[in-house]
Amino acid sequence: MKYSTLGRSGIRVSEFALGCWPFAGGKVWGPQEDSDSFEAVHAALDHGINFFDTAEGYDDQHHSEDVLGRALEGRREAAVIATKVSGANLASGKVAEACDSSLRRLRTGHIDLYQIHWPNHEVPIEETMHALERLVAQGKVRALGVCNFGVQDLADLLAAGRIETDQLPYNLLWRPIEVAIKPKCEANDIGLICYSPLAQGLLTGRYASADDVPDGISRSRLFSNKRPLANHSDPGCESEAFKAISQVREIAAVQGRSMAEVALAWVRRQAGVVSLLVGARNRKEVEMNVPAFDVNLADDVVAEMTKSTESVKAKLGSNADMWSSANRMR
Repeated sequence: MKYSTLGRSGIRVSEFALGCWPFAGGKVWGPQEDSDSFEAVHAALDHGINFFDTAEGYDDQHHSEDVLGRALEGRREAAVIATKVSGANLASGKVAEACDSSLRRLRTGHIDLYQIHWPNHEVPIEETMHALERLVAQGKVRALGVCNFGVQDLADLLAAGRIETDQLPYNLLWRPIEVAIKPKCEANDIGLICYSPLAQGLLTGRYASADDVPDGISRSRLFSNKRPLANHSDPGCESEAFKAISQVREIAAVQGRSMAEVALAWVRRQAGVVSLLVGARNRKEVEMNVPAFDVNLADDVVAEMTKSTESVKAKLGSNADMWSSANRMR
């Protein structure tokens, strides 16, 4: 397992970050046994994965923070915990309360990376940053980050304080952050934590066509706004996406690798990327993904993969919001 540093924080994290949202189970993920979640965490640690990402908002059948906290009992010192404060809790008086609640659920004295989950333009970012910086000064938080922040929100935040990371959707099929957000992060030593690195399973090759994709996944802007759960007005780029998927499948076959392995390797090669969030619900799923983080691609293969999705990138434009045409990543 390789490791990177979160911005300028000095905190070292594994390239493979275990995304803990599935631990919540419920309507998004379906039934989830806590024992399976515990085994996923233990398997991650056993394989050198030290980075775990959750959020106060991941609360459904179970609360993800609570499950992660219980799973890490006795092994907390080996883990770097990232969690998130929800947009509704960004007012000064609410930030500290939210942090204390997360600390209790996580059964820990400090959070390694505390992230703003989504921007809230009703609350001045200066107010939120001052509250977050107090948590750092108190030793409750080691480093600060954000999720889903675009160029303008990053500029406003950087005028008020310092963050180490921006967590964003990024994969071969979803490259809008390359237009402006990624360069902004690189220019300010803000590390990229990438969620959905396999495009919600599209880059594993499990779906032969757009019509095979479940409604919960086909609601993204890659797909037509006529899809049942779509909440955007875009026409989508289904034909371009599945043509690209076919090309990636051929590239993977030539390399003697799975599509997932080459897709994850491509993201790992991109400048500024420090870690990839991979959701796993049990030990088997963790161990299935670990080998992908040993795959290294030659420069010409990376270039060929990049070229294969240029038409998708052009169609999506600069809006990095996967689900809304009214871009929430300002």
